[in-house]
Amino acid sequence: MTAEANVLGLFTDEAAAERAVRDLDASHWRLLRTHSPVPSHRLAEALGLRKSPVGWFTLAGGVIGFFTGFLLAAFTASRWDLIVSGKPVVALVPFFIVGFEFTILFAVFGNVVGLITRMGLPRYGDLDAYDERLSGEHFGVVAACDASERSELEAFFTARGAAALRTFAPPVEVAPKAAGH
Repeated sequence: MTAEANVLGLFTDEAAAERAVRDLDASHWRLLRTHSPVPSHRLAEALGLRKSPVGWFTLAGGVIGFFTGFLLAAFTASRWDLIVSGKPVVALVPFFIVGFEFTILFAVFGNVVGLITRMGLPRYGDLDAYDERLSGEHFGVVAACDASERSELEAFFTARGAAALRTFAPPVEVAPKAAGH
């Protein structure tokens, strides 16, 4: 197995980080991740990211919530022997209000479930690839290469405008312990 090195290039300019991502895609080095202090549509486009499916979880939760709320109110009203003086037992307007409230509640639940299932957290092994400057004014691009090509990858980042470089070893994957050991 060949030794691998990871290089983090810190960029002060979003366009330079985008150019590095696009050029890394055409190279033989492997892009691992990017860091951005603010949401960056340019980096998302360069990475070819698709829209998140979390919105579908929210929509499903909202639809389920509306019908749950409406049917709960209708079921409750029909179970009691209410004297309504000829008015409908299942009145639409008040029950739509209950349905609306349940829509909001279940949409939030669906959103939280979608976020939890789609985030893939926690990733503790990636903490080595983080630099405090990435929270302030720098964009970061992390790439992997063979240890023998480390200086070439550093020159690649420098040629594309990296303000600083940081090299670190890839995280070691720890195998889970077998039961009973």
